[in-house]
Amino acid sequence: MSLSPTPLTPLLYSYLLSNSVREPSLFKELRDESSQDKHSDMQISPDQGQFLSFLIRLIGAKKCIEIGVYMGYSSLWIATSIPNDGKLIACDINAEWSKTALRYWERAGVAPKVTLQLQPASQMLNGLLCDESNHNSFDFAFIDADKIGYESYYEDCLKLIRPNGGLLVFDNTLWFGNPARPEIQDESTEAIRKFNTKLHHDPRIDLAMLSIGDGLTLARKKDTDISPKKR
Repeated sequence: MSLSPTPLTPLLYSYLLSNSVREPSLFKELRDESSQDKHSDMQISPDQGQFLSFLIRLIGAKKCIEIGVYMGYSSLWIATSIPNDGKLIACDINAEWSKTALRYWERAGVAPKVTLQLQPASQMLNGLLCDESNHNSFDFAFIDADKIGYESYYEDCLKLIRPNGGLLVFDNTLWFGNPARPEIQDESTEAIRKFNTKLHHDPRIDLAMLSIGDGLTLARKKDTDISPKKR
């Protein structure tokens, strides 16, 4: 056992991928296509995608939310991991990227499971919350969008996710290491810093922050009768 993590060198990361990830060829094709885009650093890595799939299967998720679709790579992992009668509501604001996502969802045969919402996430979530039957009904949410919106997305998704095991996953919570450097105070870094602190002290969830990719935070919802006021 080591008290510090093993440094993930390029050689070791290559070893990890070759001995762990079982990425379908279609998924890799999408990854290769999106790598040509100047915003390709927004896409999750294959080990992150497989980890999301693992979590979804582990909790038996059927109803999922995704905020921040990009070109649909993470959606492929999510949609192929839920049953045929499962549902993924995927939200993004970029129509061009979404065309690529739709094309690959069709090719993977998961398009019937996915409902694409081309609108700001706050509007989409407010729409879901207006229908009380959606409250405490979703199993899983993956948030990988604008960092300034994380706290708001968290509060809304927490109302939608089921208690006693519903899972919220947030990407980029280490944000290139910037939250640990107090001299860096740009808006996104400050938002992530504040968000991480909020989750650390929130009794409504069980928490794990992992050093996968650019930081992946898991928040498991507890009972609904626990509120922040009871800290």
